[in-house]
Amino acid sequence: MFKLPTEYDVLVVGSGHAGIEAALAAARIGCRTLMLTQNLDTIGQMSCNPAVGGLAKGHMVREIDAMGGAMGINADATGIQFRMLNKAKGPSVRAPRVQCDKKAYQFRIKVALERAHNLDLKQATVSNILVDNGRVRGVETDFGLRLVARSVVVTSGTFLRGLLHVGENSRPGGRMADASSVLSTKLRELGFDVGRFKTGTPCRLNARSIDFSRCEIQLGDEPPPRFAFYEDKGGVSGEIFTLNFDSRGEFHVEQMPCWITHTTAQTHEIIKRNLHRSPLYSGRIKGTGPRYCPSIEDKVVKFADKASHQLFLEPEGRHTEEYYVNGISTSLPYEVQLEFLHSIPALEGAEIMRPGYAVEYDYFPPIQLFPTLETKLISGLYFAGQVNGTSGYEEAAAQGLMAGINAALKVQGRSPMVLDRSEAYIGVLIHDLVTKGTEEPYRMFTSRAEDRLILRHDNADQRLTKRAFDAGLISKERWGQFKGKLELLRQARQLVTDTKIGSDHVSKLLKRPDFDIHDLPEDIKRIAPLEIWELVETDIKYEGYASRQADQNRKLAEGTALRIPDGLDYLRIGGLRSETRQKLATIRPASLRQAARISGITPTDIAIISIWLKKNSLNSPQPIT
Repeated sequence: MFKLPTEYDVLVVGSGHAGIEAALAAARIGCRTLMLTQNLDTIGQMSCNPAVGGLAKGHMVREIDAMGGAMGINADATGIQFRMLNKAKGPSVRAPRVQCDKKAYQFRIKVALERAHNLDLKQATVSNILVDNGRVRGVETDFGLRLVARSVVVTSGTFLRGLLHVGENSRPGGRMADASSVLSTKLRELGFDVGRFKTGTPCRLNARSIDFSRCEIQLGDEPPPRFAFYEDKGGVSGEIFTLNFDSRGEFHVEQMPCWITHTTAQTHEIIKRNLHRSPLYSGRIKGTGPRYCPSIEDKVVKFADKASHQLFLEPEGRHTEEYYVNGISTSLPYEVQLEFLHSIPALEGAEIMRPGYAVEYDYFPPIQLFPTLETKLISGLYFAGQVNGTSGYEEAAAQGLMAGINAALKVQGRSPMVLDRSEAYIGVLIHDLVTKGTEEPYRMFTSRAEDRLILRHDNADQRLTKRAFDAGLISKERWGQFKGKLELLRQARQLVTDTKIGSDHVSKLLKRPDFDIHDLPEDIKRIAPLEIWELVETDIKYEGYASRQADQNRKLAEGTALRIPDGLDYLRIGGLRSETRQKLATIRPASLRQAARISGITPTDIAIISIWLKKNSLNSPQPIT
């Protein structure tokens, strides 16, 4: 007769994107793992936009996949529109994005968790963390059940004392139709600092009430750009639910369009007229919201000079009529939401299926964590996801992956895994959080990475897969596939170095903007698939830029002790973001080093200020610290 273990190696609290990656990573490494969730039916729920990836976020999803994570392959298997953003720009800022079937994404990831070796899945609400002599011992549920674990990973998302707002009405909840959690109250009693953030989501509309003939169509890319570097064809065909893989594991997808419309002057007037009814502007919401995903109320107030704002109408799935309206996150009353929607072209007769709302929630300032995401206060306790002050599925999944890895490695008595800033966007994310903290919901941008020319989405496996294999995160079969790819890359690079066309080596020709892999002779191109040649071309074309960037980073690191003159007017420095000017003018750092420690100040900001100071001879001859 099957008997549950009386003690788990790793226990994961929560089943959002952070919890999923944490539980699967710990189980893959070989730890007996338990995931506890308030509701088994909402595992992997996409509470906001049912999309994965985007600028910088897509880089992290590919890094997660390179380390054996689930988000990328799950998005590929359930995607309904695939796009590569920034295609006209350099390869370092191009990023894949997939619009997913909301329910299919949930169903597939739930099956993957249920069938994972070493992983148990249970429905329970955790109400307390059990601690003895500064070390975690397990958890207690709201029914009084005590579960023993050697490591615990908390990934509670927006559920910690969550409070939902629609107009003048508020009620407890982690998201609409789900209960909140009091776990943060218990953690405060244990000595943790607790802060308060806010996020929001737009309304969902009935497709039958939308006049798509008045919208601009937005189609997916062909061929569809995918996240997963490799797919286990046995795992995606038949055994686990999928939309986009056939019985042989071959990928195919019938993409669905998205649509574009815009707000109007009338829309903005309706919103301004009702600002006093918005909990954001009436003072009822106390938490800080995300700067880079503002509500429509914020957009209308802070960008009053703009006559309209672009909106994207995005399908929530292949078998539903619900559409997500990307661009109008709001907490205005229901009737106001309906009124301003009817002022938007194509939405004059729109029917709201779910209203937009805001949610306030507790988070733990992440400077309370080690770079492993283990808490400094309690050994064996890890935090990951929105509880650390981040926003977005991808940021959460990246933290969950690393917290799960380190929780498992600690149990096994092995060295922890910490990714460097120069190694991965995941490294940038975690380093920013644990050293700077965050004063607002943190979102990843390519500008946050000093080495972004090297941290491309297409080379994530070359950067991270060996680390993952050494930790036990990926199979020998996948490792063999990866080594085969590396050998093809080696052969292709050797070939372009040794081969001449006319008087020039191919490697020299590939540096030219007017020469690319399509100009190679057919006998050379046959040596390797197109994917390999694209990587070789990108490496060669941008190796000079990457080298200069590395040199600039070195010089910048040496120069961060330079003094910033008292009373410097940051408006004089061209190229700085308004957020940067605002924070620097408020905090008034005395040196570039101090400025670099401010949450939200990027390496690009520091480089711009450094160049400006040197150009204008305003740096102090005596560096300070």
